[in-house]
Amino acid sequence: MQQLFSYGTLQLESVQLETFGRLINGSKDILPGYILSEIKVKDRHVIETSGTDIHPILKFTGSPDDEVSGTVFEITASELIESDKYEVEEYKRISATLKSGKSAWIYVDAMQ
Repeated sequence: MQQLFSYGTLQLESVQLETFGRLINGSKDILPGYILSEIKVKDRHVIETSGTDIHPILKFTGSPDDEVSGTVFEITASELIESDKYEVEEYKRISATLKSGKSAWIYVDAMQ
C-alpha cells in the first residue's frame, strides 16, 4: 500500500469517488516545513470534480514552525497513478516525512 498525504480536494468524498471509485480511509497528520498557497486550476475535469477552480498547493519553507494539517490515506499503487492524473501540471509528487514519522507522497508546487 502507498501512503498519500492530502491537504486539499482529495479529502472530499466526491473527489475520492470520481478519482478512485471508492472512499478511502485515512488518519489526520501534519506535514512540517511547508505552508499552503493557492492556484487557479484551468482543467475542466478537475474543476467539475472538485467544484472549484481554486485549489490549495504546498510551498516548501523548511521552517519547523510551518505546518500543514491534512489526512494521510492508504491507497494502492494503481490508485496513486489515478491521483497523479487528477493533479494538474502545477503539482509534482514527492516523498516527505510527516510529523507522525510516516513517509508519504505529497503534491507540491512544481515551480518551486
